[in-house]
Amino acid sequence: MTPGSGSLTVIEGARPTPPPAPEPAAGQGESAPKAPRPTSAVATAKAAIHAMLVERHADEIDITDRAGVRSRITSLTEEYTKTAGITLNRLDYGHLLDGLLDEVLGLGPLQALLEDPATTEIMINHPHQIFVERGGRVTLSPVVFESAGQLRKVIDRIVSTVGRRVDESSPMCDARLRDGSRVNVVLPPLAIDGPCMTIRKFSRDKLRPADLLTIGSSSPSMMEFLRAAVRSRLSILVSGGTSSGKTTLLNILSSFIPSDERIVTVEDSAELQLRQQHVIRLESRPPNVEGKGSIEIRDLVRNALRMRPDRIIVGECRGGEALDMLQAMNTGHEGSMSTVHANSPYDAFGRLETMVLMGGADLPARAIQKQIASAIDVVVQAERVRGGARKIVSIAEVTGLVNGETQFQELFLFRQTGVDAEGNATGYHTATGNRSVHLDHFAERGETLQPTIFEPAPLAGAGA
Repeated sequence: MTPGSGSLTVIEGARPTPPPAPEPAAGQGESAPKAPRPTSAVATAKAAIHAMLVERHADEIDITDRAGVRSRITSLTEEYTKTAGITLNRLDYGHLLDGLLDEVLGLGPLQALLEDPATTEIMINHPHQIFVERGGRVTLSPVVFESAGQLRKVIDRIVSTVGRRVDESSPMCDARLRDGSRVNVVLPPLAIDGPCMTIRKFSRDKLRPADLLTIGSSSPSMMEFLRAAVRSRLSILVSGGTSSGKTTLLNILSSFIPSDERIVTVEDSAELQLRQQHVIRLESRPPNVEGKGSIEIRDLVRNALRMRPDRIIVGECRGGEALDMLQAMNTGHEGSMSTVHANSPYDAFGRLETMVLMGGADLPARAIQKQIASAIDVVVQAERVRGGARKIVSIAEVTGLVNGETQFQELFLFRQTGVDAEGNATGYHTATGNRSVHLDHFAERGETLQPTIFEPAPLAGAGA
């Protein structure tokens, strides 16, 4: 999480104690502890020691030497407490050192949240109100920023490490942390209550197919089918709502790609973490201060076609790049993958058609539908079910085009049976009884599937 080597950028120090944070809305974090505020002595000491550190050592500190930086901070802290004649108890002294170290080497107050493996999302509504998600539940965090200026310094540090900018003239920005975690920033005047930022953390340990089985997100039959689909070069579209696990699922599906194939990934903010070595990662670029120099996803997809890829993986289709992706799948790049925001496989096809039209393509609807039906082979629907668990709720395959409508059949689904005492969805994964139309294709590519995986699961003994 810590920034890489380079010149020292010190995050703004402490400010006087801010006013109390607004109370959370009813039903949201009501039992969360109130955010603690630093004592006046600690806040004053923190600001003073920061100033000393910048004045004396800003050009000397190697931010890759954590032990050396901590030693300097400790020395300055001892000097300040003796000079100012103040006494800090052991707890306040430890918090002071840790806070200073996090602001010099990390991301200030956020560092502890980012290092917590249970935290999956950090939502900063304004400097004095931070909500976090743990285990699918959102609660108010006791962590706060000391001022809007301190939050702005953290934001600037994050976006600058990936070559982006955010300011009053361009107050919205998508960025990422070094581990691939997704970051969205909105500044005033768009954000009325002060800078706000949302961080969707990525797991430090890359999930494997077996992990989906362990947490109940999929069934063995579903993973067996998806493995055969990827290895036999069927083109796959991962569909789902916000925070449904689309990118994570795309990462897992990509792990089935043979290591001898050349893969080109195209993303708005690089988040995919492929295990293979023969991978080229491309990332779009926003316009500069003069409004020039932007490189869109669509431009990168077109360029990827000239890079002799075996597979093209588009992180997410949001606009006109959908047409270029479909054409790539139809012109020798089978086995490519992408994600799209949609509530069902049926809606996913409608979204693709709309995005092709957004790209300014002057094509009749039937031509677009034909492109979609011939390019996409399998749609995997991900959903965040009641209680926050992410599951594959449907796997469907395209069977053709009839009367202008893309036809598909569902092979597997998650059948919800109810909700337990803790508010979590209960149910089981099962096959629908439909056999895949690609069985011959699988056999030709050496991916033989047992017909029994398409048999519906009996209700008795079905897992949650």
